Amino acid sequence: MEYNTPLDMLYKWEAATPDKVYMRQPIDGIWHTWTWKQTADEVRRMASVLKARNLPAGSHIALVSKNCAHWIMCDLAIMMAGHVSIPLYPNLNDKTIRQILEHSEAKLLFVGKLDDWFVLKPGVPEGLPCISFPFYPHKEYDQWDDLIKQQQPHANTKRDGKELATIVYTSGTTGLPKGAMHKFHNLGFAATNAVKHLKVDSTARFFSYLPLSHVAERLLVEHGSLYTGGEVSFAESLDTFAQNLQHARPTLFLGVHRIWTKFQQGILAKLPQSRLNILLKIPIVSGLIKKKIKAGLGFQDAANIFTGASPTPVALMQWFDALGIRIQEAYATTENCCYSHVTKNDHVKFGFVGQNLPLCETKLGPDKEILIKHEGLMDGYFKEPQLTAESFNSEGFLHTGDEGFIDSEGFLKITGRVKDLFKTAKGKYVAPSPIEMQLSGDINIGQVCVVGSALPQPMAMVILSDTAKTKPRTEMAAELEANVRALNKTLDHHERIQKVIVVADDWTVENGLLTPSLKIKRNEVERKYEPQYEKWYASKETVVWIG
Repeated sequence: MEYNTPLDMLYKWEAATPDKVYMRQPIDGIWHTWTWKQTADEVRRMASVLKARNLPAGSHIALVSKNCAHWIMCDLAIMMAGHVSIPLYPNLNDKTIRQILEHSEAKLLFVGKLDDWFVLKPGVPEGLPCISFPFYPHKEYDQWDDLIKQQQPHANTKRDGKELATIVYTSGTTGLPKGAMHKFHNLGFAATNAVKHLKVDSTARFFSYLPLSHVAERLLVEHGSLYTGGEVSFAESLDTFAQNLQHARPTLFLGVHRIWTKFQQGILAKLPQSRLNILLKIPIVSGLIKKKIKAGLGFQDAANIFTGASPTPVALMQWFDALGIRIQEAYATTENCCYSHVTKNDHVKFGFVGQNLPLCETKLGPDKEILIKHEGLMDGYFKEPQLTAESFNSEGFLHTGDEGFIDSEGFLKITGRVKDLFKTAKGKYVAPSPIEMQLSGDINIGQVCVVGSALPQPMAMVILSDTAKTKPRTEMAAELEANVRALNKTLDHHERIQKVIVVADDWTVENGLLTPSLKIKRNEVERKYEPQYEKWYASKETVVWIG
């Protein structure tokens, strides 16, 4: 089947609803809007700017920016000009930016909304031309607004489904980022079938704050809005996030584990758990409390509330469910164009990431590895033929690297990473992910990484949550120890946590211990702390404080 491209959808809404607002963005506290007609006009003019540069057809053009209206316009302009987009995470370091720009053979770079461009700028190869987005002027570069004033709107460009549309670089959880190549057919296949399955239409309101360079946000927000004719609102900053979300009142929302934890802590700061429990037992009051909390978050109109990218603890999802906020877990990868599994809001199984999306096949390999097959799988990794060959089995199924379980209804549960197993000094293998999932359900724990290679028993490296950091150490140690004791009763003997190591400094993208998509880089955590493992393990205390 031939699917519409994102450009086809832009042309559709430009003609059908030219004066309908498509994008809304707060800038210095003032909301700016773009209709479909205004969006298409800027896209067309920037496409003319790119064509005037006479780059070879199919040239690779990169963009680095936090989410904003011009991110989406830029992506569409690159497509319209006949080129391939290379989106970069806005929180990369200069070394990784250089590595991707050089590896991708980028001919041009768009630079947009960024907090610390002076830190990243050294990663731009000398001589690479750059164009600056409006509102965030990098004065040393050509300016978007100045350039489009000099050009007439470009005519409709028809891109073939077999043409390469984008190269999406992975966030580097297990090493250097790899560039997954996706053609236009993949984008159309994933977006068309996803919005149809979820019954999303032109009344949809999207809220964009997770990096658009990540395949999940790009599919849900950019392509979701293009393939429905819905509206997109952006967050201005971390400080205004809650206010912007309340204003946007999205009908769809995608969160990650850390966001849900922040929301929970914010609610409990105003309404302690003991009082919340009492109020939720009073019928009329319970309804008012739930309504107030939903409105406070901006979720009063949300029909689909998703979580993904990394596992969200069951206890946390159940906590929100008690407030009338039903979180739908989803699962996919960069390599399968973010099209794999989703939980529908009327059929939730906590702890499972949902059922197959339409036209998607899933099966488990001999080692319980999740294997995926559909029309939207990547063509391969750019300039990595060996890695590409290793990514597919003989039947064309994609190796995800994730370990799973499928129940009788076809619901998928993620049980760990195939390669994350470590062997203790007793010769027993331990899968850390399921243990980490249970530990992260503790409101005192913000981040956790279970380690133990060559140790008699595993240890849990933890970063305390913001709330827990305010508690006295003795109280905190007692709570952690009690929770670990309770957890250990549910684990096999060789999996039981012997020590809890409380690390003072957060694991962040900036210190290299988180990927740009906020996943823990297990290898980097191990490299940083492993020399101290034996000393910590020998400590008399169950809870060991470092830093």
